[in-house]
Amino acid sequence: MKKRPRRPRQLVVAINGTKVVKSIFLFIASLVVVFVMSGALTSLKPELRPQASLYGVADELSGAFFATLMGMENQYFASAVPKDQKGFHFSGLSLKLATSINLEDPRSFLGRELPGFEHFDTKIILAGEGTDYTNMPMESPPPSEVIKDEKEANLAELDKLDKDVPKKPAKEPDRSTGKRKAVYIYHTHNTESYLPFLKGETNPNNARHSKVNVTLVGDMFGKALDQQGIGNTVDKTEIEKRLLQKGLKYPQSYNESRLVVKEALAKNDDLEYLIDIHRDSRRKKDTTVEIKGKKYARIAFVVGKKNQSYEKNLKLATEFHHLMEKKYKGLSVGVFAKGEIGDNGIYNQDLSDKALLLEFGGVDNNMEELKNSSNAAADIFSDIFWDAEKVNGRAKDEKKRS
Repeated sequence: MKKRPRRPRQLVVAINGTKVVKSIFLFIASLVVVFVMSGALTSLKPELRPQASLYGVADELSGAFFATLMGMENQYFASAVPKDQKGFHFSGLSLKLATSINLEDPRSFLGRELPGFEHFDTKIILAGEGTDYTNMPMESPPPSEVIKDEKEANLAELDKLDKDVPKKPAKEPDRSTGKRKAVYIYHTHNTESYLPFLKGETNPNNARHSKVNVTLVGDMFGKALDQQGIGNTVDKTEIEKRLLQKGLKYPQSYNESRLVVKEALAKNDDLEYLIDIHRDSRRKKDTTVEIKGKKYARIAFVVGKKNQSYEKNLKLATEFHHLMEKKYKGLSVGVFAKGEIGDNGIYNQDLSDKALLLEFGGVDNNMEELKNSSNAAADIFSDIFWDAEKVNGRAKDEKKRS
């Protein structure tokens, strides 16, 4: 009996068109979601991005912490850790990283509970006598009507401005920069004034004036530097007037003063130090100190954290603070770092690694107190300046040429 040939087996695949369409739609939808999420993540504020969070965690850990960890494997690293920083508590560190609560900083308990409080992120690097988080330097924008209805200047205070301050040094300084202008003094918030300067004014919020203001402190500081043989330029550009002319807001003051500073740097290659002079808004008990029978307006140092020159500028401010504490105990309010969240954080300090922001006194300080502080600040600054000049012996050569 003849066998029938076997038919080849065939594979039959049934395709459901509806499922195919759904799969394609799901794939496209997934791509859309990925792109939307990617766009959303890239548009987040810098402080909310993942890498910023990692930087924040690393910023919470000190160098001593990392050295101690490495010291567990290599004792040479452990030997480099200062004695007062040896040892750390994992419990405290874990609490800080997990909850953002720092037991040494009471602000961390309220930072996320009170509206706007998280933006108050000034950090005390070095505290002066009596300084804590309750009396740190602070500033507030002026009401728009203050400058329009400004008070008459107190002539009695202005008479003290040039008293006992000669236009030229009584004798030739032992050291001199000659014709070189190495220091640039300017005033970003140029209308900041002092109540004793304004006749009949008692409201601290109205301590503003278009002419009689913190630029007078810049003048006194510049003249005091002249006495030390340090060439300087005192810039009195009316920053707030320029803001009004351009239709800009007060928070843009630093952007405007930046243009002025950059222009000065372009015109003078000799400029090394940039000093922005301000006035604190605190009252007299926090901004005045008596040293050897003389009253001084206390001085605060503010360093911006959002620029590449932060470390060098912080080092300069720290040196200034320590020398001031040594020579004029209590004059320095302290060194403060600002700008991690919602603040300017630059203060034009990225334009130089020798940039300072000094706050001279508060709204209640008078001309005599400010003059004493200007002279003291110039005295301390001259020590810093001439020590730096010794590296190349430039001062001696320039005095001969002048």
